[in-house]
Amino acid sequence: MAATVDTARGSALERSWWLRAPAVLVAPRAVFVSLRDESEEAVEARQEPLLAVAGLAGIAAVLGSPVARQLLNDASFSVSLIPVWAFLGGMVYAVAVYWLGGGLLYGAARRFGGLGSYRRARSMLALSAAPLALALFTLWPVRIAIYSEDLFRTGGNDWGTGDRTFGGLFYFAFAWSGILLLIGIRAVHGWSWGRSLATFALAAALPTLIVLATVT
Repeated sequence: MAATVDTARGSALERSWWLRAPAVLVAPRAVFVSLRDESEEAVEARQEPLLAVAGLAGIAAVLGSPVARQLLNDASFSVSLIPVWAFLGGMVYAVAVYWLGGGLLYGAARRFGGLGSYRRARSMLALSAAPLALALFTLWPVRIAIYSEDLFRTGGNDWGTGDRTFGGLFYFAFAWSGILLLIGIRAVHGWSWGRSLATFALAAALPTLIVLATVT
């Protein structure tokens, strides 16, 4: 009987996290505060929803990469392969950011006196990627519907004001994710904005340098 009750409780907690994960878009502080519970039951309940958010965000991110804009330049690469490429590439990107980015965030938080676990840092990072996951279901379907195959090759009609607008919205999703992460750091650790911003800046320093090195 006790095992049945525990199973039912675990299932209810997991269902609640499928609702909490998207709720971070509108009520971030309350959702991030719930990450303070690091019991095995709580961690297990939120694992799948957070991994789903990270995976969807990864797919959205790779679709916006320079590589994606040139896929169909190769005549041997068919349109039907684009979803497969986006899924596999998105998973690789998500795993890399989840583990490496989580490690940077954990190290930065420890530097400023944080006592949370590496696992919690990864969860914070996954939750903060919710705007990118949202973009996969809102921004990208519209953008692909308008530009179709031209979006994945150079020399098409995917340029001008419309393309810049979509690009700006995509960058806004990244900025929104950054803001959510800052809110999450403050909420989870109970820190001041200054301390939270310093942690965020330290964690983001290495990825920023890498990005600048690749575009210059």
